[in-house]
Amino acid sequence: MEMINAIGRRKSAIARVIVNEGKGQITINQRDLADYFPVNQLQFIVTQPLTILEVAGKYDIRAHLDGGGIKGQAEALRLAIARALVQIDPECKKTLRAGGFLTRDPRVVERKKPGQPGARRRFQFSKR
Repeated sequence: MEMINAIGRRKSAIARVIVNEGKGQITINQRDLADYFPVNQLQFIVTQPLTILEVAGKYDIRAHLDGGGIKGQAEALRLAIARALVQIDPECKKTLRAGGFLTRDPRVVERKKPGQPGARRRFQFSKR
């Protein structure tokens, strides 16, 4: 199997992934998964596509994460891993689609409008 490349995005986070056959090691920005995402919930989010397909120890994953926050990066990485697994085995697409791992979440932060303190918040009205 050759190297498989995939990209995942969430909010302003971008994840670029390279997948090879290996022992199941996940490296993010030259750091281990547990080191980069110390929270177990975020580690669970990243490894969801692998555990659903039961291929957790089969592939080595190298990822480069950029932008966004820690939660957005984890979800972008999940999307990138799912897309890479579909490139490897197109028959797993149905399972990943049913789990919702191939859908890019389009929600982003609404921009701040001029003359307001936030996107929708207005300054307090004073009659006098």
